[in-house]
Amino acid sequence: MNPSPLVLLLLVLGMAVLISALVGAVTIALARWNGSALPAALIQGGIAFAGSLTLCCAMLAFLRGSPG
Repeated sequence: MNPSPLVLLLLVLGMAVLISALVGAVTIALARWNGSALPAALIQGGIAFAGSLTLCCAMLAFLRGSPG
């Protein structure tokens, strides 16, 4: 039984959000370890989350649009 394309797309997008959240959390931890204040660390984590999610979605759009 093959999964429907919509279910597969939602699964891949969920994985992208999970990976981006992990990147954001690691960025927050590293910023706090470096001595940044909590608001600055949260801002850096948010920027890392948004950047990695954008990169994942752009890569998924490229792979979905490519033939084959």
